[in-house]
Amino acid sequence: MLIQDPKQRIELWNRLLRHNAEKKLFESFQEAPPIEVADFLVQQSSRVGLHLFSLLPKETQGMVFSHFTEDYQHHVYRKLPRRVLGGIFVHMASDERVDFYQKLSEKEQAKLLPYLPKKVKQDILELCAYPVETAGGIMSTDFATVEENMIVAEALKRLREDAPSRKMMYYLYVVDEEMQMKGILSLKDLVLEDSKTKISDILQDNYVFIEVDEDKESVARKIEKYDLVALPVLNEEKQIVGIVSYDDAMDIIRAEQTEDMERFMGIESIDQELDYLQTSSVQHFRKRVGWIVGLFIASSLSAIVMHSYENSLQSVLKSLLLYFPVINDAGGNTGSQTATVVIRALSLGNVTVKDWLRILFKELRVALLFVLCLFLLAFLKVIFFSGPWGKLLFKGSAHESLPGGLFLFAFVVSLSLSLQVIVSTAIGAGLPLFIKWRGGDPALAASPMITTCVDVTGLFIYFTIASLLLL
Repeated sequence: MLIQDPKQRIELWNRLLRHNAEKKLFESFQEAPPIEVADFLVQQSSRVGLHLFSLLPKETQGMVFSHFTEDYQHHVYRKLPRRVLGGIFVHMASDERVDFYQKLSEKEQAKLLPYLPKKVKQDILELCAYPVETAGGIMSTDFATVEENMIVAEALKRLREDAPSRKMMYYLYVVDEEMQMKGILSLKDLVLEDSKTKISDILQDNYVFIEVDEDKESVARKIEKYDLVALPVLNEEKQIVGIVSYDDAMDIIRAEQTEDMERFMGIESIDQELDYLQTSSVQHFRKRVGWIVGLFIASSLSAIVMHSYENSLQSVLKSLLLYFPVINDAGGNTGSQTATVVIRALSLGNVTVKDWLRILFKELRVALLFVLCLFLLAFLKVIFFSGPWGKLLFKGSAHESLPGGLFLFAFVVSLSLSLQVIVSTAIGAGLPLFIKWRGGDPALAASPMITTCVDVTGLFIYFTIASLLLL
């Protein structure tokens, strides 16, 4: 009986493994998705997992190996003979085997190549020639082509002979004798048409494609935008050289989101994506220490600002510092919010650096609306906590010793907060745009960077207004 529930399937596999019922275990493996088999093998001891993997059929080994974690792939690579690995590579998707091959050292690559079939070896070397950040670096060569001068019966015969990967047969790519793209055709359309119908009469010549040197993030956005299973990759001569599928696009988007999240929190990204628990404390330290130390040094500017105003504002410094967290938090929140919105718009392609003036104008209008709310709230808060009413809740009140009186002090706090919100908004919008303009990743305008900039500007604004109006 076929079990559909993954949890029940895992329980069955563990039970069969305990009773050494390997025959039934492998029969059940064949009925399950390869990714579940891979997860199950990874959870076993190194000896048991490798033993079970080595007994799988070669075709199944190729699919399961593709779903192993990167660490486990390298573990299997080190344990199995190169000749066996060459057979596994044959049954892997072209883009997945190239991804693994590129992560090997040059010595390991040289040792593996002699054991690969000529066609697989040529395919790997061709795909490795493209930069990893481009469509060529992530594309697969598992696609089906038919010629425009064929009839449906001939096209079906071609498909049976070529036997491309089944998961890549949603679309058929129509080409001429020089492999130049002429159109696209769904497998459904081909099957439903009369066997004598010419391919040129039923192809769709209005299709979306990707250029081979196009950035992979742009490729992922294009697949997402047009909601397609796969897109053809064309070279300068408009010849099809590969395809990028939706699952590749999902991997790119997930990796980009992880990278943006890490950079947004001031964590250095690394090429090798590891599980949290698999990453050592030293690796975590190396990823984070650069930003922590850099921002600590930058935050020293706050101390310099405070020292520069210490003598002139000594009489009211205690009262001023009482309300600085309010100003600082408001600036940090608005700055981080603005940066998040702008970075997201840039990553989705909704705006570009050329729209910088419109972006700043829009965000400043939002900031002014914030100011209308926060100015009054800050004013009332100072009146309540530093005024006579504060004596009912707290011991003493500083309002009697404030130059200019309670209302002027409340105005200073409210005005400083309002200006801080406006400046923080400008920083939050401007930093991502500036970094993008300089060719960097806008996610570098991260929350820690925004916070540090806001701290320094907040102190400067607050103390400058206080020195001008209270002294």
